[in-house]
Amino acid sequence: MVALQLASLPLAILRGVNRSGLEYSLTGGPDAAEIAAIVRGWGANIIRLPFNQEWSLTRPDYLETLDFCIETAAELGAYTLLDLHWLDATTVRGHDNQGRANFVPPLPNEETEQMWSQLARRYRDQPAVLYDIFNEPHDPLPDDPLGCGRVTMAEWQPWAVRLIDAIRSQNPAARIFVSGVNWGYDLEGFPIPGVSGVVYSTHVYRNKGEDWDRAFGKLTADHPVFAAEWGGEDGDLAWGRKLAGYFMQRGIGWTAWCWKNRPHLIRKPPAAPYTPTVFGELVRENLKMVSAEGIELAWTPKLRQLLTPENH
Repeated sequence: MVALQLASLPLAILRGVNRSGLEYSLTGGPDAAEIAAIVRGWGANIIRLPFNQEWSLTRPDYLETLDFCIETAAELGAYTLLDLHWLDATTVRGHDNQGRANFVPPLPNEETEQMWSQLARRYRDQPAVLYDIFNEPHDPLPDDPLGCGRVTMAEWQPWAVRLIDAIRSQNPAARIFVSGVNWGYDLEGFPIPGVSGVVYSTHVYRNKGEDWDRAFGKLTADHPVFAAEWGGEDGDLAWGRKLAGYFMQRGIGWTAWCWKNRPHLIRKPPAAPYTPTVFGELVRENLKMVSAEGIELAWTPKLRQLLTPENH
């Protein structure tokens, strides 16, 4: 079962970054040089790629951009974790406490099953593709015009089952990641009854506190856990070091946020391309640590064996 095989070593060595942009721009994806900088330059073996549901359903050119990112990363030996980040790029789902528009929806919609079925069929022969079925289930913001009431595990898990089934109907061997509630952070209430072979995914930021054992750590005893988002500003370095150590201790792999958006991992011009921020340097050090420790990276024979369908 994948829950046993991915619970410690394999997930611990899947480490990379989020490369945002395609959720809000049709042309916002990375080029080959940028992907090479992430994989070869920084040592990532997985790139989490946020994307937009509407465009993936309606724009063939958008799908070709996803194809390019996936194929380029795979050629360099890295996985792509497809992250359903936004349903569309125009619907504002309320505003945060600083007045910024929020486009992250609380729950999927009826088209999400269709979308995942199509993508799972498109990539069923590409073992480098992993599936993050929905970014951040959460209670609607107070001024969300489409508010749906509280989003607890009772509301989220039935949706998760539907999306898992949609993917597996086309690709039974798909590696599927399922976020928690409370903006992805809280995995308490998992595992999903009757569902096996999925990875449970947390998003960890400083404002959530440090009760990590309760929120996601204790789940690692019996199930695979991954941190799809974590990141911080320059002043968050001590917190970041502590969290990175916790991930190592618990065998939790991760993708840090964010290569392109705040909190930034790389500096903006006029800094040289791909120059790390203070927090970015912490992330880069931890990516390099995987190789320095001699732990096997993605696409090595053992990891390939652990991730092959017959071992699920």
